Amino acid sequence: MSELPPLVGQRLPQNIVLTNAQLAGMAGRQTIVLRQEALTPYHARGITQQTPWLIDQFYLQATATNQTPVLPGVGTLPDVRVIDLQGDWVSLGGVDLQINGALGLAFPDLTMADGSLLQAICHTLWQQGVDGFLPTIVTTRVDKIHRALAAIADWMAKPPIPKTAQILGVHLEGPCLNPEKRGAHPAAYLQPLTLDTVKTVLGDYAAIVKVMTLAPELDPTGTVIPYLRSLGITVSLGHSQATADQARTAFAQGASMVTHAFNAMPGLHHREPGLLGAALTTPGVTCGVIADGQHLCPTMLDLLLRMTATPRTANGDCDPLFLVSDALAPLGLPDGIYPWDDRPMTVTQGTARLADGTLAGTTLPLLAGVQNLVQWGLCDPARAIALATTTPRAAIGLPGWEMGQPASLLRWHRDLLTGQLHWQRLLEE
Repeated sequence: MSELPPLVGQRLPQNIVLTNAQLAGMAGRQTIVLRQEALTPYHARGITQQTPWLIDQFYLQATATNQTPVLPGVGTLPDVRVIDLQGDWVSLGGVDLQINGALGLAFPDLTMADGSLLQAICHTLWQQGVDGFLPTIVTTRVDKIHRALAAIADWMAKPPIPKTAQILGVHLEGPCLNPEKRGAHPAAYLQPLTLDTVKTVLGDYAAIVKVMTLAPELDPTGTVIPYLRSLGITVSLGHSQATADQARTAFAQGASMVTHAFNAMPGLHHREPGLLGAALTTPGVTCGVIADGQHLCPTMLDLLLRMTATPRTANGDCDPLFLVSDALAPLGLPDGIYPWDDRPMTVTQGTARLADGTLAGTTLPLLAGVQNLVQWGLCDPARAIALATTTPRAAIGLPGWEMGQPASLLRWHRDLLTGQLHWQRLLEE
């Protein structure tokens, strides 16, 4: 992939025109016009970023050649620089809805004293192509949950720092999970799924909780999911033994997501499709997927992608899948032995397991999943890129491409010889 013209040390133009770009979900090649604005905060339903570049407008090019097209209005733009992307893909930055820690820090262990380390994590994720993420707090003591939530709330209240991934809220993965499907979650801290329990776990921090994973079969009253939805919290089903009927009931109550599809839930069966079968046949329900090759066999990933390749309703629902990293605290560190609460886990080639062999998670970054899907030949680059950039945004109600948003963009190029997909940040100074 050819490098973009350097902007370092140069006077920045007032406008930049990106030509011959491919965008997921848009037919043909596109031209994107970016305008430079004063460095001011941008707010869009939870996202706050600072960038001198805003997306001004899109044009659909009438030609698929590498020649710069004649575009309405572009010729009259003052102080413009044109960059030909030669058919490469352009996307928003990644959004990771399930990430458990990085650089040695597990998010359940966060305290007010960890501000500098949290900033380093946000910078590392930015370097890995992630624009926003949900720090995921797994099952632990309620007082530790509150301590971590307090630290995150304090961080979110501060002005955004350029070139760092933004915290969009929190994903509470537990503690109201089915003990039979707890995976690496410690049994001692699992809680019953009741209104009182959920209110206690949320404490004073419901406003920053974006997603909560729970096992719906643990609540025979059917009151918890509607309560969480009334607070604006997305309910995700996971670590569950729910039948298809129980899952459909939960979806009817307002649940709209599934945590790490296939993992910590019954498998698909021809007589009992289970939670996942219900999710894949219910419009509006989205499923998180870990594409590290360990949590899901590539063959099962292939089946999952084929089953969801077309919209499930006449009005065209968006893709029901999104990628997550499910990365653990050793993200950004070499393989080795690290703590998981009070238990050791061994990280080998990016896969983390407890001493008994239980799969605990991964240390691969989010965009590695995009590259894996393309390298394994499971889907085209456009869909793979969207699964880490636009569909996770849609899953939690954030906007995708829109005019006036920050131009925090990635450029993707596929090597025709190796088939590998590479990315770089656009317009980095």
